[in-house]
Amino acid sequence: MSGGVAVVGGGIIGLSVAWRLARRGQQVRVYDPGAGDGAWRVAAGMLAPAGESGFGQEVLGRLMAESARRWPGFAAELAAETGHDLGYDDAGTLNVALTADDVAEATRMWAYQGLTLLRAADVRALEPALAPRVRAGAYAAGDRQVDPRRVVAALRTTGIPVVAEPVGDLRELDAATVVVAAGCGTAALTGLPIRPVKGQVLRLRGAPGLIRHVLSAYVDGQHVYLVPRADGEIVVGATQEERGDRAITAGGVLGLLRAAVDLVPDLAEAELVEAVAGHRPGTPDNAPLLGALDERTVVAAGHFRNGVLLAPVTADLIADLIRTGRADPLLDPFTPRRQTCW
Repeated sequence: MSGGVAVVGGGIIGLSVAWRLARRGQQVRVYDPGAGDGAWRVAAGMLAPAGESGFGQEVLGRLMAESARRWPGFAAELAAETGHDLGYDDAGTLNVALTADDVAEATRMWAYQGLTLLRAADVRALEPALAPRVRAGAYAAGDRQVDPRRVVAALRTTGIPVVAEPVGDLRELDAATVVVAAGCGTAALTGLPIRPVKGQVLRLRGAPGLIRHVLSAYVDGQHVYLVPRADGEIVVGATQEERGDRAITAGGVLGLLRAAVDLVPDLAEAELVEAVAGHRPGTPDNAPLLGALDERTVVAAGHFRNGVLLAPVTADLIADLIRTGRADPLLDPFTPRRQTCW
């Protein structure tokens, strides 16, 4: 394949980049061992740029907002090409606070996000299954969600060749350009500072329609999210631990279940169908590493909590960089060689 592009990593970032490259006329091949253990497998798929950008992360927030703007077209194009249902939904996010202390904590963030405070009665009118203890909330109408497992399944049917082998040395790849999109594995391949941040996630199954909106909640001081699917699945997450293991712990499961049931009491009758742990690829400043590392190597990794949200903009910007040789100004703050990452 001399002269083409090798993409190392077959998760949602790597496959999205490869898909965009192929649609721009590039010869492309993906290298992925096929373990299916990438961060996308445990991600809930919330497309909530304001909710994911904290204080002092305005530059990252702008990139997330731009990617969220591109998601409807990205989803429509991928669904039309593959015939796959991606689980794309535009019901929005209902932010909720359960106690008075939770309200005090949450309202600072909601104000920063520009959201209007809702009374408890208004919150429960939107989601009747919520517990009577709910004190307040805020509705983010522009938020969306997608099922990352369905997105990856769709991307795998686009005809891009996938070599089911691990890559140990980028120099051995027969390609003019190499894109490293290997999540936490990018560190070993490039020397860049990407660390694994463990997250435990649960999947419950109950009656479809129990909750309609994504719930992002503060529950007795713990932040938890509940992401409902049309078939009755509800994703509950997530812990955040500076650990590299994949153990499912009693404390992690207990904390998530307690918060979920305190928030939506009827979930006590739901079936617990999966408990899984994965690793978010974190960087020192928790922003992604995007752009050229050297004359041959381009990096698209370190997306931390936002790999699903940032997939469309990452794919477009990296594909355009390779095709034209020019970096879009949106990439400038995220260069892999920025000093904040060393």
